[in-house]
Amino acid sequence: MGSPIVHFELIGKDAARLKAFYTAVFDWKIGELAPDMGNYGLIDAESSGLAGGVGQSDDGKPRTSVYAQVPDLQATLDKVVANGGSVLMPPTEIPGVATLALFSDPDGNIFGLTRG
Repeated sequence: MGSPIVHFELIGKDAARLKAFYTAVFDWKIGELAPDMGNYGLIDAESSGLAGGVGQSDDGKPRTSVYAQVPDLQATLDKVVANGGSVLMPPTEIPGVATLALFSDPDGNIFGLTRG
């Protein structure tokens, strides 16, 4: 098997509104929004089928991203650049959570990576 999708994010202008919307529509269990993490709340995988999160964008632009689990973040980012993509966030440790990275593909889709 290749690199599995292990997380998704729904980022928008108003994280509290997103939390209320997805809770009401899909009955997802979403944790408290953490102001120090961009008003980010984790979506419980038991309720949604896949771990995820809702959050607030710094620039006000909404986005949906998925995260693939890879063995080496930097090696994967090197492949991204070699194939026409761009690094948006280098490997960054989120204490107590994971080490993540973000890139955009040649068409501008934002995609996340997490270390396996």
